[in-house]
Amino acid sequence: MTPPPRWVRRTMLAPAVVLMTVAVVTTLPMWLLLAAALSPFLPGRWRPLRVLWVAVVAMVLDSVVLVVLFVLWLVSGFGLLVRSPPFQYLHYRLVGWYLQVLYGEAVRVLRLKVEVEGPDPDEYLDRPLLVFCRHAGPGDSFLLVHALVNWYAREPRIVLTAALQWDPALDVVLNRLPTRFLPAGGGAQLQRRIGELATALDHNDAFVIFPEGGNFTERRRLAGIKRLRARGLERMARRSEAMRHVLPPRPGGVHAALAAAPEADVVFVAHSGLDHLFTVADIWRELPLDATVRMRWWRVPAADVPSGEEDQVEWLYQWWAKIDHWIEETRRLP
Repeated sequence: MTPPPRWVRRTMLAPAVVLMTVAVVTTLPMWLLLAAALSPFLPGRWRPLRVLWVAVVAMVLDSVVLVVLFVLWLVSGFGLLVRSPPFQYLHYRLVGWYLQVLYGEAVRVLRLKVEVEGPDPDEYLDRPLLVFCRHAGPGDSFLLVHALVNWYAREPRIVLTAALQWDPALDVVLNRLPTRFLPAGGGAQLQRRIGELATALDHNDAFVIFPEGGNFTERRRLAGIKRLRARGLERMARRSEAMRHVLPPRPGGVHAALAAAPEADVVFVAHSGLDHLFTVADIWRELPLDATVRMRWWRVPAADVPSGEEDQVEWLYQWWAKIDHWIEETRRLP
């Protein structure tokens, strides 16, 4: 869904979130009593209370972030210096704090456990990174950025869907950082903007892109295979049919990122554990989640990345088949 114009988001949506948060917090005892009264009549262990608490925490976090962002805007000379390196650093620290608190509450209240496999963070020091991640839902995307900022001490540059600008806090903070909110679809203009964002990465930058272009669903998987066949790419369509847990990767953005940052190492990231939750109803049914989320990281040195576009397509599909196999094996674990 296309977000409203910038002035509407800043003057209406952002203040509305803060006012709504104040209203909810000041009446919180009433909501807690109501959730507690409903809990015995609904399946799950105190499901309404868990949902209420996570919702309240998310609202409070968004409102605090919006207030801090407003203060930073004032201190930066009414936005004049807001994109300067010192203020960029402060914005990344704010993002890290937000994700750390949200992650901690998800682990505590929703009873999540996160296991990470792959190279030690020290192996990534002082190297620019291109991060190509499987797209398995907003929860996994937040976990990826949390890991990059708080575990790997990275400053991510992210390609995101424009619809995320409906969230006022994300809208403001990410529009001040090296981020691109892009509409659905592809084309030369999209690849050009991706290339611009991946240019001039420094030692602690991580350019993040989701080559699938959207969250995994079976409908999107079949549509992607059909699209490949319509373009006469029968071999790629057959290879995509053999991959049951991922969407066919779209190589255009990958080509653009690799061309813009040939000196960067490549990191592939896959998740498993929450990828069966597609809708709000799915999440509600599973609460508390009591789930183990597994993340797998693979590092490819820049010298091992193929240079030709055809070779890069083959390489990308080989990695996506490897990710698909890892997901299949992971789902068999207890």
